[in-house]
This record gives sequence, C-alpha cells and structure tokens, in this order.
Amino acid sequence: LNTFTPAHDDKLKALIKLLKSDTALKGRKVLIFTEYMATARYLKRELQAAGIEGVDEVDSQTKQDRTVVLQRFAPYYNDSSSADLDGRGLQETRILLATDVLSEGLNLQDATRMINYDLHWNPVRLMQRIGRVDRRLNPAVESKILADHPEEKTNRGQVAYWNFLPPDELDELLKLYSRVAHKTLRISKVFGIEGKKLLKPDDDYAALKDFQHSYEGSTTPTEKMQLELERLLKENPSLEAHLDALPGRVFSGKAQHEAAGAQAIFFCYNLPAEDAASHEWTDGAGRTAWYLYNFATSKILDQPEEIHAWIKCSPETPRRVEMTAVALRTVRLKIETHIKNTYLKQMQAPVGIKPTLKCWMELD
Repeated sequence: LNTFTPAHDDKLKALIKLLKSDTALKGRKVLIFTEYMATARYLKRELQAAGIEGVDEVDSQTKQDRTVVLQRFAPYYNDSSSADLDGRGLQETRILLATDVLSEGLNLQDATRMINYDLHWNPVRLMQRIGRVDRRLNPAVESKILADHPEEKTNRGQVAYWNFLPPDELDELLKLYSRVAHKTLRISKVFGIEGKKLLKPDDDYAALKDFQHSYEGSTTPTEKMQLELERLLKENPSLEAHLDALPGRVFSGKAQHEAAGAQAIFFCYNLPAEDAASHEWTDGAGRTAWYLYNFATSKILDQPEEIHAWIKCSPETPRRVEMTAVALRTVRLKIETHIKNTYLKQMQAPVGIKPTLKCWMELD
C-alpha cells in the first residue's frame, strides 16, 4: 500500500472519465456521496488535479458555513441564484462531494445527477441520498432556473444516478452487493413493498421511493448538532476565536441534569491517525471523539447523539466542580483503555500512539 498512488486507482480513473466524457454528466451539477470523510477529501484533491473545475466538499468536520456551501451548489432551491452568488464574489459549485451529513432533509434539487461512489450497507440511506436530488420541484423556482439557464430545459425533472458497485472478484470476498440487496428486500417485505431494489439500472425502486417520502425533511442527530453549532457561532461572532484561544485540557462541571441523581464524566479526545502523505501519526489527520462514563451503570457511551443530551447547557446553567483528582484520573484511564481496545486497535496504531485529551466536564 505504501507504493499505491492515485495513478493506480482504477475507481478514481473511472469517476474522472465519467465526469469528463459521459454526455449525461458533462457540464451538469453532480452530487457525489461517499461514506468516509477521508475519501471525500481525497476525491476533491484528485478531481481538482485532473482539471475538473467547480469542485467542493463537505463532511462532518467542514469548517465552512454549511449554508454557503449549499447555496453555492444549489442556489435556486436555497434562496439564492447564480447572479446573487456572482454579486457576492462566490464561485458556483458544479460538483459537490459529501458524506452522509447531507443525506437527509436538504434541498439540493438544482442538481439532477447523483453518484454513489461507495455502496452504503443500509439501503434506506441510499434512498435518502437519492432523495436530495429526486425531490418535489417548485414551479416558481423552476421558472427562475430556466430563465437564467435555458440550456437546462431538457434536464429539469429528469433525475439520473450512478452506483459504483464492487468488482465481481472483490465482491466474491466482500459479499457487499448481495448483503445490501438482501437487506433491501427484507426491508421491502416488512413494509409491504416486496421485490424492489435500487442498485442496478433494471431495478424497480418506485415503491421504495414512496417509502422514502416518510423520511423527507428529517435530520440526523449529528446534523442537528452541526446546525446548532453553526447557529451558536453566527449568534456569537466572537465565540469561535474565544474557543480557539482556550488552552488544552479545559474542564468544567454541570450542576444539574434531567435524570435526578445522575453522575457522569464527559471527555473529548482527539484520536490520531496516519497521515496519507507523510505516514506519520498526527492529531491533524485524526478526528474528534466524545466519551461519557456513567457511574450508575459503569458503562461508556461513545455516540455523540446519546451524549449530547447529557452535556447540553446554557450560560445560566450552574457550574459545579467537586470530583477529586483521584476519581477523575481513575475514570480517564478507563476511557483511554477503552480507546486503546477499540479505535487504536482497529487502526493498528503503533505502540506509543495515544489519544489527546482536549476537555472534560463533570456531571453531578
């Protein structure tokens, strides 16, 4: 793998060829989904290197204002237009690479083309991705699009999408396609829409599309937290600079919680990863992770949507810091052992690589 370069990446080559030569994609807005942040960022770099213009990328850790990212790609269905973007000095995006942070509840139907660069194991998630471009059209917005871009007349209302399926020889090992297809059929049977799939051109997914309509407008817990953060930063322009200026290992304590008598400790860590270019393990190449130790159950929570309810507070929430240094250290070691046995083991991290504690909060 150390000798593997983008020049050896046949899948990447296929994507570039598709974007440059397929008549249904050339010059069109295209939404490309991938499951992993690292893949999305890799594709952005390589598509730009291949001379493809108007490429942008968004993932769960994107620093850009999400509203601006969406407006640049789908201005007309997000209260803007090509002329408005130009007047604000913003380049319109033609190709948007995204992880599943954009898979639900957003209007991106300025685009009529979508690519699944990898096959998500959950068929409902695939339908949610397709639902970003295959949505109800607003006649007033459509008229404005055609007035500004008459060349789009033959494409409006005609949605097309592509799935990158594993090569046959690889799928023999992974069994990914058959697994997802089986789940699709199983979900179909449960909801009375038997026999529909959505992975190949001859699949009939009209009934699954009807099933997907119940998800329209819903937002994932992670996306809700991201939007809440963006709202806080907008309402408090100095907050981001204040947070960046804070020293490492900031700590606090929350004096109240909805569950009476609940006691826990929240920890935020940076989990290192190997840098693809230098092959060094750094915090910059890694990601942020949340953990919460619940004293009542002696369990460790590691899903942000579960932890969010515990730690959420306002400026008026009373601060309480009472735990002893010994108690804090004992729990911290349990968390770091958990990280070692899960994340670091899965990543095959070398001996000596450790997570970095960023901050913590006592919950009394």
